[in-house]
Amino acid sequence: MGELTGPAVMVLGALPSFAAAGSLGWAVACRRSVARQRFGRLAHPATVCAVLSLTTSFALPQAGSGWKLVEAALLLLLVAVVTRWSPLRELAMALPAAALAVTLWPLPLVTGESFLESIGIGAFWLLPVVGAVAVGAYPRRQELRRRRAVAEARSAQRLQLSRDLHDFAAHDISGIVVQAQAARFVAATDPSHAVLALERIEKAGLSALAAMDRTVRMLHGPEAAATEPLPGLSRLPFLVDDFTAAGATEAYLDLPPTATEALSREAGSAAYRIVVEALTNIRRHAPGASRATVVFTTPTAATVEIEVTNDRGAGEASARRGSRGGLGIPALTEHAQALGGTLSAGPHGDGGWRLTAVLPAVLPVDVPAVLPADLPGVRPVALPKDLPVELPEDQPGALPKEKTP
Repeated sequence: MGELTGPAVMVLGALPSFAAAGSLGWAVACRRSVARQRFGRLAHPATVCAVLSLTTSFALPQAGSGWKLVEAALLLLLVAVVTRWSPLRELAMALPAAALAVTLWPLPLVTGESFLESIGIGAFWLLPVVGAVAVGAYPRRQELRRRRAVAEARSAQRLQLSRDLHDFAAHDISGIVVQAQAARFVAATDPSHAVLALERIEKAGLSALAAMDRTVRMLHGPEAAATEPLPGLSRLPFLVDDFTAAGATEAYLDLPPTATEALSREAGSAAYRIVVEALTNIRRHAPGASRATVVFTTPTAATVEIEVTNDRGAGEASARRGSRGGLGIPALTEHAQALGGTLSAGPHGDGGWRLTAVLPAVLPVDVPAVLPADLPGVRPVALPKDLPVELPEDQPGALPKEKTP
């Protein structure tokens, strides 16, 4: 009996506590940057301490409860640290062992207790384990959410960067290539045309640099990006003129004022991107096309339709079908759908191509109070007799005045 309660048994009973304290001391006894790395390596020492605790709890119950309380406190601290910093694979190994060690240590010390009472004791000591896990899991979850938010923001920024470079810089660079090819052929026979081509190359290069500068400024923050808005519908006439001057394809623009007023600034910027992508594809895939048309219509009061078509280029009817598609049309399709519209592209006519986009329109604020009575689907509205509603007789849609005898 004396051997079971001797100093050797007390030392063996305190061994898990010394191991846990030594592991924690090793982790914190260094610089802060190194300490975080050591915290992530405590899963294996925590597992060893939990196994030692389970062994001494059931093999040496006479070691006393004093060391066991210190041991449980140190194990709970290890549980919190491991839950916060350790990799998930190592955490899955250390956490169950430590939870068992803290939950089961009082059971060898109580005798004559029923099975239900033993379960109650274990459940009581399980609560501190849950609390330690929660203490470590909450900052870990916050860190994961922060990293996910940063990754999503970076991904969205990269997508915006790629779209800007594709929509604007690629359009100007393709124009530079076309002009350089034309200048090479006419330089020897007609130097004046070569000089004009060089001027257009310079203009397109400056435009591409401006697009890249705008994209780089956007990367510095939303304030820098907001200082220079993206091009809108007002730039479409210049875009079409530059496209016509850069190649052999004649481009025509039909942009009625009703379509311009119906699109918001965001939808107008999207429409500009769509036209840029369509003209760039015509230049790349159908450089021999003789005609390209850009038509804006308002089929309904709530939508604006954009249609870009080109005829068949000489010997290039099958080139587009066989070429590898890029990312411009899919990205613009997603953009149009995000705005509540649609976008589609496909063959048109005899070897031509057509891109059709439908964007939502901004409903007008001022709605006419009187509608023609013979408009299908419109019910006449009775107005109060004392309400002065008077329209000129020569105005379209005005109600005729009632003749007096």
